[in-house]
Amino acid sequence: MPDPADVPQAVRRQLGQLCRRYDGRALRRFGPAKRHSLLVCFLFERRQGLLDDLVQAHDTHMTGLMRRARHAAEAEAQRLRRAAEDGLLTLVDTGKAVLAGDHTESVGGLRQRLGADRLHGAVAACEAVSRQDGRGVVDAVLARYPDLRKSLPAFLALPFASDTGHDSLLRAIDLVRQLDHGDLKALPDDAPTDFVPAGWRAMLRDDQGRLRRSLWEMALALAVRDALRSDDLHLPDSRRHAGFWTLVLDERLWATARTTAYADLGLCDRPGDHLTDLTRAIETAAAVFSAGLGSNNFDAIEQDQLCLRRPDALPVSLEVRHLRREIESRMPRVRIEDILLAIDRRCGFTRAFRPLAGYEPRARDTYRALLATLIAHGTNLGLTAMGDSVEDLTAADLQQTSRWLVREATVKAANAQIIEALHRLNFAALWGDGRLSSSDGQRFRAPPGTLIGAYHPRYFGHYDKAVTVYTHVSDRLGVFATQVISCAPREATYVLDGLLDNDSGLEPLLHTTDTHGFTEPLWGLCHLLGIDFMPRLKDLADQRLWRPDGARVPDAVAGLFAGTIDTALIVEHWDQLVRIAASLKARTAPAHVVLQRLTAGGPSNRIAKALTALGRLVKTRNILRYLHDAPFRRLIQAQLNRGESRHALARWLFFANQGEFRTGDVEAIINKASCLSLLSNAVVLWNTLQMERIVTQLRSDGLAIADDDLTHVWPLQRRHVVPSGVYFVNRIMPVFTLPEPVEA
Repeated sequence: MPDPADVPQAVRRQLGQLCRRYDGRALRRFGPAKRHSLLVCFLFERRQGLLDDLVQAHDTHMTGLMRRARHAAEAEAQRLRRAAEDGLLTLVDTGKAVLAGDHTESVGGLRQRLGADRLHGAVAACEAVSRQDGRGVVDAVLARYPDLRKSLPAFLALPFASDTGHDSLLRAIDLVRQLDHGDLKALPDDAPTDFVPAGWRAMLRDDQGRLRRSLWEMALALAVRDALRSDDLHLPDSRRHAGFWTLVLDERLWATARTTAYADLGLCDRPGDHLTDLTRAIETAAAVFSAGLGSNNFDAIEQDQLCLRRPDALPVSLEVRHLRREIESRMPRVRIEDILLAIDRRCGFTRAFRPLAGYEPRARDTYRALLATLIAHGTNLGLTAMGDSVEDLTAADLQQTSRWLVREATVKAANAQIIEALHRLNFAALWGDGRLSSSDGQRFRAPPGTLIGAYHPRYFGHYDKAVTVYTHVSDRLGVFATQVISCAPREATYVLDGLLDNDSGLEPLLHTTDTHGFTEPLWGLCHLLGIDFMPRLKDLADQRLWRPDGARVPDAVAGLFAGTIDTALIVEHWDQLVRIAASLKARTAPAHVVLQRLTAGGPSNRIAKALTALGRLVKTRNILRYLHDAPFRRLIQAQLNRGESRHALARWLFFANQGEFRTGDVEAIINKASCLSLLSNAVVLWNTLQMERIVTQLRSDGLAIADDDLTHVWPLQRRHVVPSGVYFVNRIMPVFTLPEPVEA
């Protein structure tokens, strides 16, 4: 049997996921070679997943610990300041008495006159405030050391490695292991301390000059978290936290694929020529922007500062509002299961749900069980409640259908068929040609124990966790990618995942997000991948523009540029940047993992600096275009409005359990989110067909409807869709033949 590490990741992952669906009896049906291969791939994938989960759990724990420590320190500081208010007044009175009193009065007389107890209390209160200001956070952190010790020894026992020379962290980890095993009784005086935050160093040693183990270990735990984020430390056998260069095409593969990769990406292997073209584009955009300042009613330059004259929100005419209401009022009321039946008759998306080998139907009506399972997941109703809402189906029937038929791969394939059917409609061309897309996150409350859950006080307070369902939407309103992510990191980290891990046939050339969805490295990677990235920036007027050294821009706009870019750095690392882009396109690793490593890299990471420099140049070119090109601005705004409006449809469909995830299992949450996207796409396709019928009827009745107005009326109407109730009542189900099973 070959080494599992030599098996392509996609194949290994697929076999591992297939094995998870089988129980022991089902696996025994296979021959020894196939059975053992499945089990090895499953164990290998599970080990990688467990390592990733352990790193994520430590990251979440340390982030939460520091947040709670800061809140506790702030609360204690406020309490002490309130208690010290009287003490401050006492000390003020003392000072005044000293200055105004008789110089012959003794200290004892002054103490007696002001009150000794009062003076002692004032001094103690002020000393407490001073001590809290100096070490409040550290004391709050140390109070949580016993809680950290419950998990830290096991976590630091993992096989960490470093390719960036961070030997001090590895030595510190080894010292903790020796202390935990009893090989050492105390920290040696020469233990590494370079990772200890500067504000903690004054308390790092006790009165005898010995290192405080508790404070030192807390600093180490934080340093390990940050080092894993930046790739200064890695776990060789994990999926997301392996060494950076194991995530991309290795040197041997890159040597053979290099020429083809440059051609596929449409990039020049002479970086100087590429940067010359980019410089020329920036100069042209700056000249056009400068020339149009007099007639530009969107922005102006005042004292070398960009000033926006009005918001870039897209105005909606009264005619469009009336047309929206007219079309919505004519939408026939329909149940969600009838939509799925109609859409399946049109595009046959259920043919994508290929069962695993060995599947034996339990339900008498497999077709109805499949549709009911999709509705149960996509509406958040759950299989148990759905079993009580469909006649002649039980929860056990639905659980078996979900286990054997509804998988990540089958839901993605079914979604792709619906999207392709939507993009084949001539009427849908009103909204775009499929080359524009957007992505945005929608937050849902989740149970406290959810691994990827995070606190999001803006929407859910300080005590409830939430997850983000991050979706990519085409200009024809189809959701072609769905991810479940934490609310904590920037959404920009996950933009490329949906664009690259996309099996729908769509290849967007222009992509947009809101402000939370951009970073300068992301701008650089999108450029290398041939994607024109233009987010709508809330702080547009405050964005810093950059130009290559020697680029000529008009004097009227020169004040907007913060400085020049070191293009020599880009030239030096151009081949490595293209190698990273080619690796992402080949899906050697999730794009968000690669981007996380690059954005978290320290000052010594020159490749990350080169990518940021490239991103700044592309950002400058695109922002200048956005400022002077009104049709371009309207295009971006309209697409973002579509994505945000689609959130309302998702909320309408995901009605059960108050629209909250009630399970902490990440796989179950992903399954629900993916099925929700499938239901949403089915509704959009059904609405599009109805809109075409309604518009045709209205025009035949003599109503003049301009196509320009129809571009702002989207198939996201939802109030006529009934997602709840009793399902499949008096429905005649079509004959359904299961597609060929997936052979392991």
